Amino acid sequence: MASEIHLSLSAKQKRFMLAKEKHIAYGGARGGGKSWAVRVKAMLLALRYPGIKVLIVRRTYTELDNNHIQPMLNLLAGIAKYNKQEKRFIFPNGSFIQFGYCDNTADMMRYQGAEFDVIFLDEATNLEEEWIKMFQACIRGVNDFPKRCYYTCNPGGVSHGYIKRLFVDRRFERGEKPEDYTFIQAKVTDNPALMRAQPEYKERLEALPPKLRAAWLEGSWNIFEGQFFEDFIDDPEHYKDRKLTHVIDPFRPDPAWPVYRSFDWGYNRPFSCGWWTVDRDGVIYRIAELYGVMHDGTATLANQGVKWPPERVFAEIQRTEREHPYLAGHEITGVADPAIWDAEMGTSIAETAAAYSVFFSRGDNRRIPGWMQCHYRLMFDEEGYPQMYVFNTCRDFIRTIPTLQYDEHRVEDLDTAGEDHAADEWRYFCMSRPIRPAAPEEEYNPRFASDPLNLYGRR
Repeated sequence: MASEIHLSLSAKQKRFMLAKEKHIAYGGARGGGKSWAVRVKAMLLALRYPGIKVLIVRRTYTELDNNHIQPMLNLLAGIAKYNKQEKRFIFPNGSFIQFGYCDNTADMMRYQGAEFDVIFLDEATNLEEEWIKMFQACIRGVNDFPKRCYYTCNPGGVSHGYIKRLFVDRRFERGEKPEDYTFIQAKVTDNPALMRAQPEYKERLEALPPKLRAAWLEGSWNIFEGQFFEDFIDDPEHYKDRKLTHVIDPFRPDPAWPVYRSFDWGYNRPFSCGWWTVDRDGVIYRIAELYGVMHDGTATLANQGVKWPPERVFAEIQRTEREHPYLAGHEITGVADPAIWDAEMGTSIAETAAAYSVFFSRGDNRRIPGWMQCHYRLMFDEEGYPQMYVFNTCRDFIRTIPTLQYDEHRVEDLDTAGEDHAADEWRYFCMSRPIRPAAPEEEYNPRFASDPLNLYGRR
């Protein structure tokens, strides 16, 4: 069986089968044969290591059944027995391949205390980052079997940013070792079986609109289906010249430029406070931030708040404004979500802020006009300069903005299930000083130089 499989593998699939790092990601585009590779690698591990415990995970049981269980019933006929109640294939040598699904936190809790040697997270970007980390914690044991986590993935999904950081950008946090991570990009052309059976599939991908084609055919991780702020660009090559990027190197702003504070309250979810300055041309700069997200000592726990009481939040904001070199000595104007003036439970959050000399005006929290103001700021002019910049020290703004997606039901709005707290306070600030979108210049046509009936304009 193993020799027959080996002969049918592409070069990328062979790399996936032979990789020995602790964390191995495979995919990055549509049609790369990811699920097939998961099935084959899981079976080879079970056959090679007697007693090894393997888990394959998808978001829903239907996906598991269609993509793995049914195909493997044919592949393993006469080789392993399937226990439907336990959802696992059991091999004569004592190995087993378990199937699991995780569509919510309650599903995830079923794996607490479980032990596996190898876990496959198929379509990993569709799983919450918190769930991925909990599955990683299930990989343990005192035996000599390989201890690995395999991830198949396409650009997009709720964990796009997390997977991209580790495997594409290769930006690691404390406790993450670069040598433990490898990414094998597989495109449709790396799936010989599909190319033989459906050569027209590649043509269908080539016919997609440019942005979908970039993600699905070319495997671009900077553009993905549903990305709300696909116009937000982070290009380190232009941090210094500030062209065609929104993220730049920090600099000390002109002391004459006004400074602003925008705020979004959070307790179970992160709070977000951003500080902005505005130059003489009206360009805004996010120069500092305070973001209340939980850390487990080694990594950021996405969208989990630090659960600070309001008194601690505003004491820290006050201290930051007193000590930060870009903020100290400035009179700072604040804007915040009107919800902080809600006093149903006694003292409002706005009143607590005022007790620490942190003052806000009520923000305009209309969503669609607010998001349009954000998009207007991101637009580049003919020379490649936008109307806003973000200092590269504002890490949580840079981390969260590219991950936000459109709402499935209200297509013009942002999906509030994402980590949208920095985006919300950015929106309040933009709405406090709205601008018009840059209007493209109309091509002059002498034929319509005199147009009293506005025929040219109407056309």
